[in-house]
Amino acid sequence: MATHYPPLGFHFKVEFNHIKGEFQFQSVAGLSVELETEQVAEGGENRFKHTLPVRTKSPHLVLKRGLLINSELARWCKNALENFDITPADLTVTLLNEKHEPLVTWNVVHAWPVKWAVDDLNAGESKVVIETIELAYNYFNIQ
Repeated sequence: MATHYPPLGFHFKVEFNHIKGEFQFQSVAGLSVELETEQVAEGGENRFKHTLPVRTKSPHLVLKRGLLINSELARWCKNALENFDITPADLTVTLLNEKHEPLVTWNVVHAWPVKWAVDDLNAGESKVVIETIELAYNYFNIQ
């Protein structure tokens, strides 16, 4: 009988290197990497083209949470998006086990805000207002 089970994805934490505190998010998306390729035709070889690796690329990191008033993280986003005062930050996303111990940590390097949004406001619904923060970043590594 197997004693190993894949971890659940709902228990995680996000920490920024220059903004104090631990941030609770509803979801984190965009922790993926893809290898871009380039096709090169070889002279005299007409049956196929060679596919060569070029560089890696990642989508934007998308963080969602309940809207917080007077948040340092929101101020950082506002400063970048309104004043073009872009201060890149490193951050970590850590998947935790049931004892709150780290299982996997993604170290995101040189992230900066490219979009900030809130859900639609609707008088016919009673739900938490969700803010979405979208970050561009150079790369991430896994520990």
